[in-house]
Amino acid sequence: MTDDDQLYQVAVRYYESGETQEQIAHAMHLTRWKVGRMLAEAREVGIVRIEVLHPRSRVGVLERALSKRFGLRETIVVAGSGGDEQARKQVAAAGADHLAAMRPVPRLIGVSWGRTLDRLAGGLTPGWAMGVNVVQINGALSRSRQPTGAGSMASSIAHHGGGTATLLAAPAILEQQSTRAALENDRAVSDVLTLAARADLFLFSPGGMGSDSVLVDSGQIDAGDLDRLAAAGAVGDVLGRFVDARGQIVDPDLDGRTLGLSLDLLRSAATSVALVSGGAKRAVCRAVVTSGLCDVLITDDQNATHLLEEA
Repeated sequence: MTDDDQLYQVAVRYYESGETQEQIAHAMHLTRWKVGRMLAEAREVGIVRIEVLHPRSRVGVLERALSKRFGLRETIVVAGSGGDEQARKQVAAAGADHLAAMRPVPRLIGVSWGRTLDRLAGGLTPGWAMGVNVVQINGALSRSRQPTGAGSMASSIAHHGGGTATLLAAPAILEQQSTRAALENDRAVSDVLTLAARADLFLFSPGGMGSDSVLVDSGQIDAGDLDRLAAAGAVGDVLGRFVDARGQIVDPDLDGRTLGLSLDLLRSAATSVALVSGGAKRAVCRAVVTSGLCDVLITDDQNATHLLEEA
């Protein structure tokens, strides 16, 4: 048995200082074989404890508690330490993993748009599936100089899945209800929405009420609209439709100008997957879960804890 102090010195040099086994052997007048054996012994006696953590580590206890409390078919909770941006990365990566692992593979996926879904699309590897087709389920054409990236996101998911993308080339929110009605009667739009309604799986990320709203960035609404909606009880948007804490539409007039599938279709879908991350989306996350807008939730541990505490 080697002296514990010597084991400790070898372990510190290797694991903390980053020295190679050959460098340690030369400095301590040992053989390289002896250094390797000492590192193994340091683990055996508890001087070195190695914990392998996946970068998207799942928190099983929260997953089980959320599924049971809210009747979700599946819940994925990831450790999101490091702030909201890190949480978004982890949730998006978990979403990409979940999508790629689904069996049977969904043949038609209806997608919304936003920053989290952009990251999800970027996390899918080429060949994650074969013959998967993607269709947009709500308008996404930017009305400002800030592009939404929705088209490239949907196309990327489809391209890497060996399929095609069907895009909805229209804004999410129109200026007049009559304009929305006219667009929905045009085959270029109605055919896309008809296809979208038949999707095997819906994939969306609700938006919060913060100043970084993608609907504001893309010119669909302005900051004043957001303030007015918040005062009326809105906690966020789902597919561009602003809802209150019960998941109900806050502004019928605005909803009448919103182009895309209805929220009732999400509620009746075979599979509806919501990706939610960050402190600004806690209220809308709760609204989505409690009003049946998703049956699969992918979120970070802070949001998960908040949901359970509020419940």
